[in-house]
Formats: sequence, C-alpha cells, structure tokens
Amino acid sequence: MSLPSDLQIARAVTPQPLAEIAARMGIGRHLLEPCGEGLAKIRLEAIAELADRPRARYVVVTAITPTPLGEGKTCTAVGLAQAMQHLGHRATLSLRQPSMGPTFGIKGGAAGGGYSQVIPMELMNLHLTGDFHAVTAANNLLAAMIDNHLHHGNALDLDLHNITWRRALDVNDRALRNIVVGLGGKADGVTRQTGFDITAASEVMAILALATSLDDLRARLGRIVVGYSRAGRPVTAEALHAAGSMAVLMREAIKPNLLQTLEHTPVIVHAGPFGNIATGNSSVIGDLLGIHTGEYLITEAGFAADMGAERFFNIKCRASGLVPDAAVLVATVRALKLHSGRYKAALGKPLPEAMFAENPDDVHAGAANLIKQIENVRLHGVAPVVAINAFATDHASEHRAIRDIAEAVGARVAVATHFADGGRGAVELAAAVVEACGEPSSFAYAYPLEATLKDKIAAIATKVYGAAGVSYSTLAERQLDGYERNGFGTLPVCIAKTHLSISADPALKGAPTGHVIHVREARASVGAGFVYPICGDMTTMPGLGATPAAAAIDFDERGEIIGLS
Repeated sequence: MSLPSDLQIARAVTPQPLAEIAARMGIGRHLLEPCGEGLAKIRLEAIAELADRPRARYVVVTAITPTPLGEGKTCTAVGLAQAMQHLGHRATLSLRQPSMGPTFGIKGGAAGGGYSQVIPMELMNLHLTGDFHAVTAANNLLAAMIDNHLHHGNALDLDLHNITWRRALDVNDRALRNIVVGLGGKADGVTRQTGFDITAASEVMAILALATSLDDLRARLGRIVVGYSRAGRPVTAEALHAAGSMAVLMREAIKPNLLQTLEHTPVIVHAGPFGNIATGNSSVIGDLLGIHTGEYLITEAGFAADMGAERFFNIKCRASGLVPDAAVLVATVRALKLHSGRYKAALGKPLPEAMFAENPDDVHAGAANLIKQIENVRLHGVAPVVAINAFATDHASEHRAIRDIAEAVGARVAVATHFADGGRGAVELAAAVVEACGEPSSFAYAYPLEATLKDKIAAIATKVYGAAGVSYSTLAERQLDGYERNGFGTLPVCIAKTHLSISADPALKGAPTGHVIHVREARASVGAGFVYPICGDMTTMPGLGATPAAAAIDFDERGEIIGLS
C-alpha cells in the first residue's frame, strides 16, 4: 500500500503548542519569540539559563557515499529522535535549515520524509524565519561596500584582480557564476569581474553556523578577508567599516528556530552551510543550547562521513568544544549496489530499474564504501552505528548482507523503517545508539592545528579519502603560501569536493585507493575560521537541472501549496 505524500502526512498532524515543547526542554516562555503558527525563535539567553542542567549524549548522523538521490539521512535523524521517546528517553534534534536553491532544484525539500518529518513542513522548506535572507543581505551589503570603496578612491589600495568577496543568492543560477559589474558610465562604479555564490556557500553562513555568541559573530564578521592590497596585505570587512552593520542585519538570524517532529520531538533548526563547499552542519549555537535540553542531542552532518562528518569532527567540534558520543552511519541497499560499479546513476534521473531486483551479491560488491566510512568514523575515536534505512523496494536478503558486512568489522547495526512507521520503526536503531553512547569516549581530531595547511590537506586526503597524495595547481600553491604568510596557517581545512565519491572524482565508486586529490584553487574563510581548498569541477553556485523541482510547485484551487517534496 502506497503512503500519502509527505505534504499530506505533515498536514494531517496537529502540532503541539511550542510553549509545551519548550517546557519539556527546560526553556521558559520568556525565552521564546513566536513567529506565527508552529514556529518560534529562542533567545540566546537560554544557553546560560540551561547551563547547569545535565549534558546530553551527543550523536551525529552521517552516511555512506550517497546516490544522486540521497539516502534519507535527515529522515533517519528525525526517526531516531522520535524513537528515543518510544524507549523513554528525551531527545532533541538539531538540523540545518534547507537552502531554497536545492529545494527548487534537484533535491526538493529537506524536512525528512514519510512519518519522520519536521513540521510545519512548508515553513521548514520555504523561508522559515528569514535567516537565509539575512545572510544574503549581510553578504551583499559587504559586496556593495567594497564596490563603493573602489568608486570613491580605493584608499585601502585593493587590487582589482585580487578581490575575493562575491555576491550571494539563495537560488541555483549558473548564469551568475561569473559576471562583470560596474558597466555603464563613470557614475556606475568600477568595472571588474566577480560572481555569485549560493547563499549556503557564503562565508557569512559559515560564520552563523560556527559562532558561539552575538559578540563572537560580530568579531568573526570583522575578520572576513575580502581581498588583498597591491602589496599583498589582506583587507578585512572591519577595515571597510562594514562588519558592524552586517552584524546588525544578523541580529535576529543568530537566534535558533524551534520546530517539532510529527511525534512532537523538539527540533532546533539553525543555519545552513553547504555540504559540498562549507561545513555542512547546523549551528554551534543550536547545539550549545540543545546539549542541555534532554538526554540525547541528535544532529546531522551533510552528505557522507568523508564530507560533513569529517568537518563536524575537525571544524564544528573545535568551535563548540563539544565531544560526540556516537555516530549513526546511514546505509541503503541502493547506494551499496551503486558502489558495486555495476550500475550508473546521474543527477536528475531515476536510478536504473535493475538496481531494484533482489541481488545481495551486488550489496557485497559495494561493501568497500561502507567499510571505509565506518573506518572514517573510527578514525576520530567515535563509535559507529550502521542504520539500514529500509526502502519498500529492498529485500530481506539484502538487509542481511549489509548487517553481515557491518558486523564483520565490529560495527553495531539496525534496520530502520522510520519512513513508513515513524519513531516505532527506529526503536532498534535507538537502542543501538544508546548502547554505543555507553562506550568510553576516545575522540580525536584528524590533524593538529599547528600543522601546515598542506599537511592538513594531506592528512584528510590520505586518511579519510584513501588517496595516495595531493597535487596542486600553480594558483593553489600561490594561494596557500600566501595564507601561511598572512597568518592563516593555523586554521583547519574544509576540502570542497564532490559528494558522489570518497575521492574528488564522482566516477570513482566504492572506496578507491591510489588516486591523487588535485587542488585547483584555495579560498580563505578567515572569519568563519577555515581554509577551503577546491577540488575537481566543484562550483560554489549550482545550476538547475532539465526538470527542476520548481516546475512542479504551485498552489491548488484552495490556495494550498502543492508539489513540495
């Protein structure tokens, strides 16, 4: 029997009053700022008020390398949080806000799915409380201040060919990747080449995700490097007198958003840095708040364990000071079959029909990816729990194959049917997570901050990606050398690469070894606090596919949204 659509399921549930949800978290009404039906901001004062409460167990949800369709990581995180209630535990979920670029592009919405969703589903996927717009406005205010500075004489001697700050927009629009501004007459500004990034890739978004307070946000905005003078000195947002006004624009956006799941588990939704390019994790502030609101705080890291989880461990945990107790590794039959190398899948197209035939041998043939991602979690001293996200097209023999693969390397495993069954479908998974959290912690970073930038890149490339080494373009060599000279060498690294392979080549499936990671350029997000090398053909502004999700979204005759998934 087919399930109703996600939107129909979400609309059939009556939300509990958020004041009741917050009260169960220990958050009083005086700390809530209602934002319409089923949505509220939480004042930052809540962090201090909750500080004396017990610390929750901290669990990150990650995955094996996905198919282009994704493997239901958010849905699994929601299902796990709901399942904790079925075991008598209080859990809070901490998630990123979806970017509307992917929502209207290939991915669709990001509120979970089936009976494991965040509600209100429409608000979660469309605007929410306007935090993305605040990030966009702050980003573009700085861009306008740069061009205004150039127009009025360029007192900071900015090199027109070495201005790194770009504009941002929360839309997938390939036509804006490279643009020329200042066309027209003298009054229209200085002519130069620049471009747009999607808002989720903006350094301002990364700053929102990594800041620990309003004061920290303001300081980080001031440290943003917008470009370099002709003498090679970094020019900051502070030097342009832009950081204060940017912080004012972000004053409301820094407050986390409170929502709930279909089963009324509290959900903190805050920030939305891109998973390919930036940290791909929800905010530090959200986690500093959520860590004292229950027995378990469950968060999600974008894409696979070599991507979002690696950044969670090496960047987010450094910023927050929080140490994870366990990691859930979402695996699916279809993803492991894809990693067998026997099938091909492409963005915007359905998976091959042959992938849905019963074939546990294909699952075993793709086992290397699961084994490597388990290894990547253990590299950081964290106990992994493999969650088999069950699809209706799966076969029991294929689930047994995944269980055999994971148990053979000593990982806990559970089959989860949370999409169809909600929290009760993830009870086995929740029990395994509770057990894993009881293990002594031996958390460790993959590299020390004192290492050079190249040594940090090499550590991730060889230890996490299984690469034989790293090569650099002449441009990347020059940029990294410059960052070291300017004092940015102690920052962590955030390697931008494809999410469709552990390597930087989306065609390499499984767990490739012997490959070389090629860094084509490197950018410094000094305010956010990391350097990001860019590999392969990664772009910071996605494009729309031939049939984007936007083509199906509309209103019906009753004025209700349709087509949102």
